[in-house]
Amino acid sequence: MSLDRSVLAFAGVMVLVSLALTQWVSPYFVWFTVFIGANMIQSAFTGFCPAAMIFKAFGVKPGCAF
Repeated sequence: MSLDRSVLAFAGVMVLVSLALTQWVSPYFVWFTVFIGANMIQSAFTGFCPAAMIFKAFGVKPGCAF
């Protein structure tokens, strides 16, 4: 799996986890979803993605976007 697909899969899992936490733990976890979305938007414009840096450190093969 390339770095791009790893980052997208991780973002999707985190959104689903945050929605589950919002539903079953506290409605304030919706702010976690907002944070994830804001991070995805800023990485689309700047190319800076902390998750991509972490995956790269673990040796995931590079993709096209990050």
